[in-house]
Amino acid sequence: MDSDHQFKFPLFLFLSTLLITSVCSQSCTRGCDLALASFFISDGANLTGIRDLMQSRILDPVLVGPIMSFNRQLANGDLIQTNTRVNVPFPCDCLSGGFLGHVFRYNLAVNDTYVGIAAKYANLTTEAALEWFNAYNSSRLPDAGVVNVTVNCSCGNADVSRDFGLFVTYPLRPEDSFGSVAAWSNVSSELVRRLTSFFLLLLQMQKEATGRWDQGKVDSFDINNKIDEENAKQTPHNLLTFSICISAINGLRLGIAVAAGAVIVMLLAGFAVARVYRRKPSRHRRTEAARARKFPVPSRGVTVAKSVEFTYEELAAATDDFSLSKKIGEGGFGEVYYAELRGQKTAIKKMKMEASKEFLAELKVLTNVHHLTLVRLIGYCIKGSLFLVYEYVENGNLSQHLRGSDREPLSWSSRLQIALDSARGLEYIHEHTIPVYIHRDIKSANILIDDNLRAKVADFGLAKLAKIEGTLVPSQVLVGTFGYMPPEYIHMKAVSSKVDVYAFGVILYELISGKEAIIPPNGSSQIEATTLVALFGEVLKNQPCSEQELMKLIDPSLGHEYPLDSVRKMAELGRACTRENPEVRPSMRSVVIALTAISSVSEAWNPDTFYRRGNSLSVDFHVNK
Repeated sequence: MDSDHQFKFPLFLFLSTLLITSVCSQSCTRGCDLALASFFISDGANLTGIRDLMQSRILDPVLVGPIMSFNRQLANGDLIQTNTRVNVPFPCDCLSGGFLGHVFRYNLAVNDTYVGIAAKYANLTTEAALEWFNAYNSSRLPDAGVVNVTVNCSCGNADVSRDFGLFVTYPLRPEDSFGSVAAWSNVSSELVRRLTSFFLLLLQMQKEATGRWDQGKVDSFDINNKIDEENAKQTPHNLLTFSICISAINGLRLGIAVAAGAVIVMLLAGFAVARVYRRKPSRHRRTEAARARKFPVPSRGVTVAKSVEFTYEELAAATDDFSLSKKIGEGGFGEVYYAELRGQKTAIKKMKMEASKEFLAELKVLTNVHHLTLVRLIGYCIKGSLFLVYEYVENGNLSQHLRGSDREPLSWSSRLQIALDSARGLEYIHEHTIPVYIHRDIKSANILIDDNLRAKVADFGLAKLAKIEGTLVPSQVLVGTFGYMPPEYIHMKAVSSKVDVYAFGVILYELISGKEAIIPPNGSSQIEATTLVALFGEVLKNQPCSEQELMKLIDPSLGHEYPLDSVRKMAELGRACTRENPEVRPSMRSVVIALTAISSVSEAWNPDTFYRRGNSLSVDFHVNK
């Protein structure tokens, strides 16, 4: 590198958060030798530390001269005032995922977190990106190991401008404006206006949103606030939505909604948008695992066939422009439409752009996990909204079957089969996938029923990687559905597979009673709202339970077409699943075994034979003679 390098052309910066839907289909074929990271340093930083942190093939491992050549404003590289902007050159590579970026290697230290690592890199990356590019569980990183820190970059784009040759990745700060950025980067007013118009377009997409980042939402703001080239301020300080394009499995390409955020939103030249890729195992990863035996590194899962990329026009045509007549459901994160696409019946979930976190969660699970009892993901589309295309499960959901007036009552044998199918789906994601997952939103509305009255678990938008050690993991935010949440989750936000077990116990109570998880007051015998867990708990607290009291809880639509002993056994299983202490709840494997026994004509299942073995529920069987 020429140490006398001078800036002979203006730096062109571009909001990576804006043209995502138009750029995600583009793929790089080569990188370029030089890009710049430009950021403001924090207390105690110096060029030696920055050089070590952002070491690459174009930096000298010992000298800071190559960095100084891009920082003529610095008199002393070892004594830099806080809040001084520093430029660091790095190579812009075409990574194997088909996007432009560079991967820095960060050596882990004791008590490191992804949030802290992102801060050390001046928010040139994000916590979400670090978690995606690395196999380590975000809840606790090992004391030793290497983390991939991927920073976006650009080599230019002729569609924006042919006049610029050096491109900058810059994390915005709360006090930044388009005018101030234009001033130090020598971007023309015309280009600033172009950036501003794109930003307004993004605001238009986000204007309805309220809530917090960790819920996949953004703070509300006034779209009518004027943004011009002199005083165009950022959106609220805690507006933070992660934006990427992904290449998740075998070339799967999709874009994620983005919003300019006061903390991490990157200004990138041209159309440089990350396309996250699923890294293959390497010698480095094996070494990394060896150095961190105390906290084993989970595998990212098996590779499956890539999902189909649908065009927006194709989805719109199949749904009559997402007409009300095609709408078959609505949830917390989007609307669901029926469509016939390429010869198969599908259900299309249309999600708002700010639901990118939930969108990613479903993709991470359903592109890796295939099972007969889990709904199948077919494809995706990104344009204006986020779309996921699933197999169409013909017969609605369990909640509709239990409480819908237009449905035939489910027989007891069908209810048992639905319970067993759902349990097998949860057992599969808890124990047989790599990595294992926690669903976190098990409820009757997320159990789909096909024409043969077989069940499939759906809606993985809140799914979370399970803790490697199997212990409770604090969650940053409470998500899920009240009535299905266990006490440790409500009070301490503690997440483990036993969260799903508890919710499944509520499902068992629903199958028995036909009632909702939370029962509203009826104005006579019940003057306050209560839960199914409390209702069944009152009946089952005395053993043996009163058959007369239990029969009062059984769904009247069953008539007398049920074996009371089988109902009692399912109720006891529900009670075991919903115990207050998560450690004494059974595993889903034990639940499957128990339900298999209940379903069997020839085998009897004795609830008195419940006993603990570690964290599982053991069930003794005997055969009727």
